[in-house]
Amino acid sequence: QVQLVESGGGLVQAGGSLRLSCTASGRTFSSYAMGWFRQAPGKEREFVAAISWSSGSTYGADSVKGRFTISRDSAKNTVYLQMNSLKPEDTAVYYCAAGSRFGPNIDREYEYDDWGQGTQVTVSS
Repeated sequence: QVQLVESGGGLVQAGGSLRLSCTASGRTFSSYAMGWFRQAPGKEREFVAAISWSSGSTYGADSVKGRFTISRDSAKNTVYLQMNSLKPEDTAVYYCAAGSRFGPNIDREYEYDDWGQGTQVTVSS
């Protein structure tokens, strides 16, 4: 099992930036995929971005392409989500997740085995 702790959420004005961090501990995860999801009030949780821990390959939702960037720091066991040009509709609780493979369904929740507790991101207009 992998333990995940997110940080970096907060309140920001529209057009601003935030960087979320997700630090993993527990079993080794060199073959894991790491993903970010978000859930806005009254809505279902949705995929944001994912990264292959081994290759660094990334995949992102269309809604955040060009604005959000996912990256990882192997030495720190940490995955980041750099969020720029934030919009009020980006307001949500953001969750980090760890999965066992980086495959064609990496944007689906069922591909992930472990989840963090979430961090709140609020974008004011």
